[in-house]
Amino acid sequence: MSQRADNYIVRFDAVEKTYDGTNIVVKRLNLDIRKGEFLTMLGPSGSGKTTSLMMLAGFEMPTSGTIVLDGKPIEKLPPHRRNIGVVFQNYALFPNMTVAENVAFPLQMRKVSKADQKDQVRAALDMVQMGQFSGRRPAQLSGGQQQRIALARALVFKPSLVLMDEPLGALDKQLREHMQLEIKHLHEKLGISIVYVTHDQSEALTMSDRIAIFNDGVVQQLGSPTDIYENPSNPFVARFIGDNNSLSGNIKSVDGSVCEVHLDGANQVVRARATPSVRAGDRTTLSIRPERIHIDPMNDNHNVAAAVVEEVIYLGDHVRVRVSALGSNDIVIKVPNGSLHSSAVARGKKLSIGWSPTDCAALQ
Repeated sequence: MSQRADNYIVRFDAVEKTYDGTNIVVKRLNLDIRKGEFLTMLGPSGSGKTTSLMMLAGFEMPTSGTIVLDGKPIEKLPPHRRNIGVVFQNYALFPNMTVAENVAFPLQMRKVSKADQKDQVRAALDMVQMGQFSGRRPAQLSGGQQQRIALARALVFKPSLVLMDEPLGALDKQLREHMQLEIKHLHEKLGISIVYVTHDQSEALTMSDRIAIFNDGVVQQLGSPTDIYENPSNPFVARFIGDNNSLSGNIKSVDGSVCEVHLDGANQVVRARATPSVRAGDRTTLSIRPERIHIDPMNDNHNVAAAVVEEVIYLGDHVRVRVSALGSNDIVIKVPNGSLHSSAVARGKKLSIGWSPTDCAALQ
């Protein structure tokens, strides 16, 4: 790494985890988490993201490797001595305690004086806009309010690192999106480091400074939301983050940053952006985002193909158009609402589609 070690709050060094000695859940994880950043571990169920978080929290022990926090190895340190705030999906609030008592609990464990506890609890509750609910019990609160209390409890002792495991998973869509922005703004205000686990790709794109895409116990790609969406490193990342169209074929030639690909199931050659690893003769999967495909393209530089409309779905801000083209009956195009007359994309309509070679990545 080019950055100095003191720029990082957490370092996973060749960390592995197996429960049965045979199946490795996390495979040689090498990951540095920067001070003050919001890093999201994103991936499908069983990909190793939650296990990695639990090892950092101290609720799981690594089978091998080292986890460093603030410059010190912590894999043998019990959870309560790591000084890490943790927020779970199920809130984990004590039902017999008031809101204020729940938030004060970490301070009691740290032997903070009663007077200081009161001031710190008040400040933490005000931070999440829950000061007026201090005397209530968790059962008297909504799911969103309980999540705010869980967040206040994780922040009350001013940790330098907060871990969040699917914290918004139980909330409805509108409240979930609202809480995403609240947590993001709180992170920006406090400047703490947050490691966030989710399988929700839009959540990761909305909130993160960087995203680590997990699959099969391995980080497939690590980068900013823009970099991962615009420049996926392999077909799995392209499929998992955002909507994506995939076309397979053979690379005929490579000329600098552009390659020519002969598509399977279609007697057509298209141009694509050549990623560093591709060579002439290789098999490849092309990745094209639905919003980058145009109907009746006017640009002479575009790849162009004949298509037939199979399905049209109205989604409010855009129309989802599925077409048959290039040997596939499942190419999806996102058309902004109002940009085309409805008759232009009616089912059964023949039309042409096109996309720029720079918007089409040849992956392996």
